[in-house]
Amino acid sequence: MSTLERARCGLKAHPLALDAALAAGVLVCMVAGSFAVPRGEHGITWGMRTPAVLSLLLMLAGAVALVFRRRAPRTVLAVTGTVSLVELVTGDPRAPVAMSAVVALYTVAATTDRPTTWRLGLLTMTVLTAAAMLAGPLPWYAQENLGVLAWTGIGATAGDAVRSRRAVVQAIRDRAERAERTREEEARRRVAEERLRIARDLHDVVAHHIALVNVQAGVAAHVMDKRPDQAKEALAHVREASRSALNELRATVGLLRQSGDPEAPTEPAPGLSRLEELADTFRSAGLPVALARTDQGTELPAAVDLAAYRIVQEALTNVQKHAGSAARAEVSVVRVGRSMEVTVVDDGAGEAAVPQTGGGHGLLGMRERVTALGGTLTTGPRYGGGFRVHAILPVTTTTAQGEPV
Repeated sequence: MSTLERARCGLKAHPLALDAALAAGVLVCMVAGSFAVPRGEHGITWGMRTPAVLSLLLMLAGAVALVFRRRAPRTVLAVTGTVSLVELVTGDPRAPVAMSAVVALYTVAATTDRPTTWRLGLLTMTVLTAAAMLAGPLPWYAQENLGVLAWTGIGATAGDAVRSRRAVVQAIRDRAERAERTREEEARRRVAEERLRIARDLHDVVAHHIALVNVQAGVAAHVMDKRPDQAKEALAHVREASRSALNELRATVGLLRQSGDPEAPTEPAPGLSRLEELADTFRSAGLPVALARTDQGTELPAAVDLAAYRIVQEALTNVQKHAGSAARAEVSVVRVGRSMEVTVVDDGAGEAAVPQTGGGHGLLGMRERVTALGGTLTTGPRYGGGFRVHAILPVTTTTAQGEPV
């Protein structure tokens, strides 16, 4: 930091000292101006004159008042204006006592609003100029009288310009701060959305595979003594489901890794291309699943492809958990215009009640996925028994601001 910047910071930290220094400078200028008077026709040569004692006292009073110009600008303007008025009426109007009133008027204009500046500026200009013209010893058209009008107007105008510039600079700073806060809020919102998406993926993966492991483990425990071959087959399904769960968990959690972390996942996210494999896992767990597709050849955005897969996975998991051992499930994936319709139905409730619309984290996760892509989700009981999950996903997804993904 340079010496000038340190001095500026020190003066800003001690405003009273800065005002005292300014008052001393104004006093020196007023006293020096009171001793000098132009002579000659062209005003080039200067002679000396001696000011009256009253003029010197009035200058001192005006300078002392300027020390408190920041604390009470209007009061200081009133004091300096009164001192200047007394000098213009009773003393030598050429004594520059009005300089203190000009500085006080500048301070008022720089620290208040424009209407106040107009009112107080016009009042000060009118009163001082009229007093000098009407009650002063000089003729009303003397240049000293016009100088009072000009200098008070300059003080008010300069103060208003400084105030306007400060307001513009402050507005620019406020806009920059708001923009920074907006960027931080947007970053936090995106982080929260990404965490929610990862949480939904983890829920779908864990719920699906744990349900399969639970069913196959129950089968193995039931037939272990009487049919060991079937128990071994069920345990093999348990091992396969657990391996799949670990792989998907590794791929999902791998999204949280940094770019330089080792063993970053390279396997693509699951999609409708693995729908038959997903149905086979449920069939091996004892849930008959009928699959019908008319979307062959359709290239879907990655977000839509993943969402469709997760919706089918979560819906079949709910059927496995809630619809009973005798339930059957049907899955259909149909391309209709610019949308993809995914439907999962079962043929009736069994041992446990089917979750109602909006209940459970699985249905909530499906709804959030579909809503984020700009689609619609309908869930609820079927007429005659069972449950139906129907999702309409746009083939071309858009963000919340209407921009295509």
